[in-house]
Amino acid sequence: MGKLIVGALRAVLVVVLAGTVFVQALMVWALATDPEDGSLPLTPLRVITILGMASVQVALICVWRLVTMVRRGTVFSHAAFRYVDAVIGAIVAAALVWFAVTVLNAPGQRADPGVTVIMGGVGVAILGVALIVLVLRMLLAQAVARDIEAAQMQAELDEVI
Repeated sequence: MGKLIVGALRAVLVVVLAGTVFVQALMVWALATDPEDGSLPLTPLRVITILGMASVQVALICVWRLVTMVRRGTVFSHAAFRYVDAVIGAIVAAALVWFAVTVLNAPGQRADPGVTVIMGGVGVAILGVALIVLVLRMLLAQAVARDIEAAQMQAELDEVI
């Protein structure tokens, strides 16, 4: 992976991380200072937003660590699995948070239930992303196994020579 790509990805990760921290700070401030007016369940939505931003932050930090491993050439190791697993967990958590938002929003959409159906579909799509990352994890597992096998074969060849 080139230095320009790594730098651009890290810049995006930093901007998104800063944005999520900003949103979390606003939600904490709103929880402390802004009372509910009764039209929407604001407190649960604010707590859900804070949790959703936390799941995004976990994924961002894990992607940062994986990019670092790629740059060092150590991504094809068992250490990478914990970060990939954390990304999968963060995506599943984000889907659950989205489903919670859908449930909280559903009573207000009785006249137009299509919105709730669409929101449910978005939640399923988020879970689909988790499944895609799970498939990529399986590919990483195969690559790690091949890398270990190649290292063993190289060691055997070195002994023969």
